Amino acid sequence: MPEPLLETRQLCKRFGGLTATDGVSLSILPGELHAVIGPNGAGKTTLIAQLAGELVPNSGQILFAGEDITRLSTPERAARGLSRSFQVTDVFHELSVLDNVALAVQSHAGHSFRFWRAARREPALRRPAEALLDELGLAARRDVAAGHLSHSEKRTLEIAMVLATRPRLVLLDEPLAGMGPEDSKRMVERLAALKGKIGILLIEHDMDAVFALADRLTVLVYGRAVATGAPDAIRRDDRVRHAYLGDEAE
Repeated sequence: MPEPLLETRQLCKRFGGLTATDGVSLSILPGELHAVIGPNGAGKTTLIAQLAGELVPNSGQILFAGEDITRLSTPERAARGLSRSFQVTDVFHELSVLDNVALAVQSHAGHSFRFWRAARREPALRRPAEALLDELGLAARRDVAAGHLSHSEKRTLEIAMVLATRPRLVLLDEPLAGMGPEDSKRMVERLAALKGKIGILLIEHDMDAVFALADRLTVLVYGRAVATGAPDAIRRDDRVRHAYLGDEAE
């Protein structure tokens, strides 16, 4: 088995008397799509915030490509190839779809966002942006202002912007939130196409999507990782069935 791309060791995060992350140890392999599931209040958002550098754990370690990044800032992690998306879309609504992605390419190159007008004309920035839009099915919307996109299109655009930073691992926080069946199906297809190309840690409440996509799953309950394994093994795990999946596991 290859060395983990991302690894946590006994990660703990407390808020007063509440332990939101309770000794979580998990690993994500290069190119793996690893889902983290659990009921509301299980600690999923707190876990991903620590991985992204937005919260500092009280104890434990976070390793990325073998380096201890536990105390590194979010930009320092992004520079090493660890990026995330959010539950709420975060795009520049007044700019075109292409401009948004070109800006993300530009930011990865270390240039200021103040020079976005140069970004849209610079072939070295525009070409990779156009390639990402084509890959994710947004090429026909390249000249549309991002504010005029549908909800699912904005979510796809946000993922394109994350991918434009050329990450080694992406933290995806509920990418299917608020989508109808057809849009969810298209998003699942787009995420499936990314498997093997980059590592993905996925937090998602849509269990059909999770079990269709994940190579492995980790189940959190009250801040603890109660099980990790392949989808079939997780479905059969009595602890998971009783704590979370219930009738969905039948």
